[in-house]
Amino acid sequence: MLTTLFWSSRPVSWVNTAAPFALAYFLATSGFDLLGVIGTVFFLVPYNLAMYGINDVFDYESDLRNPRKGGVEGAVLDRALHTPTLVASAVTTVPFLVYLVVVGTLESSLWLAASTFAVIAYSAKGLRFKEIPFLDSVTSAFHFVSPAIVGWTIAGADLSGGVWACLIAFMLWGAASQAFGAVQDVRFDREAGLKSVATVLGARAAVWFALACYAGAVLVLLVAAPWPASGAAFAILPYLATVAAYGRVTDATAEATNEGWKRFLVLNMLAGFCVTQLILWSVLVWA
Repeated sequence: MLTTLFWSSRPVSWVNTAAPFALAYFLATSGFDLLGVIGTVFFLVPYNLAMYGINDVFDYESDLRNPRKGGVEGAVLDRALHTPTLVASAVTTVPFLVYLVVVGTLESSLWLAASTFAVIAYSAKGLRFKEIPFLDSVTSAFHFVSPAIVGWTIAGADLSGGVWACLIAFMLWGAASQAFGAVQDVRFDREAGLKSVATVLGARAAVWFALACYAGAVLVLLVAAPWPASGAAFAILPYLATVAAYGRVTDATAEATNEGWKRFLVLNMLAGFCVTQLILWSVLVWA
C-alpha cells in the first residue's frame, strides 16, 4: 500500500508545488526558518498525496484504460486502496494545515483554504472541476500557484502589482500545461465519459489554447513584471517550441503528444532551475 501511495503522489512532481512555496517564502523573508521548512515539507509530499491521490480514486475508470498510468505519470489504484488513500490524504495533510493556520496570517489562511478546496474540488465526486472545461485548466494552474501565494502571504508580504504580474503569468503557464497534458488522454477520457478542456475543444484546438496561454504568460512577464523577474519569460520559450510541434495534431493522433509531455516533465526541472537562479539574484539585487 505504501508503494502505491508513493507512486500515486507523483514524486516526479513534488518539487513543482514545494518550490513555489519555498522560493516565495525565501524571497519575502530573505531567509528561511522553521515555518519555511514545515511549509515546504507540506507542499512537497502531503499536498501532492492529497491532490493526486484523490484524483486517482475518482479517475479510476479512465485510468484503467490509460496505458501511461502505472508509473511516474500516475498509479492505477486498486479499488481496495481507494478508502485508505483518502484516509492517508486526510491524516497527512490536516496536522500541517492546522499548524499553518495557527502560525499564519488571516490572508495566508484564506489562501490556504482556497488551495485546499481546489485540491479537493478538482477531482472529488459532486464537484469535479476537472470535468468543467476551462475551469479544469484554471483549477489545475491554481494547484501550483497557490503554494507561492501562501508562501508569500504567510511571511506577511504584500501582494503588489509586480507580484500579481508574476502570479498571473504563472497561472497562464499552469493552464497551458494542464490543457496540453489533457490532449494525450482525449480518447481514454471520452471512453470513460469524462469531460475536459481537450475533450470539448478537440485535440488540435486544445493545443492552440495551450500555445495562447504560454504566449500570454510571456507577454505578461515582459510587460508587467519587474526585472529580473521578467527574465522568467525566456524559461517559457522551450514550452512554446515543444507544444507548437503538435499544432496539427488530431483526435486520432492525440496520444502522440505523450512524447511532448515527457519532454515537458524535463523542461519543468530546467525552467525551475532557471527561475530559482533569478529569484536568488532578485534577493541580492533588492537587498
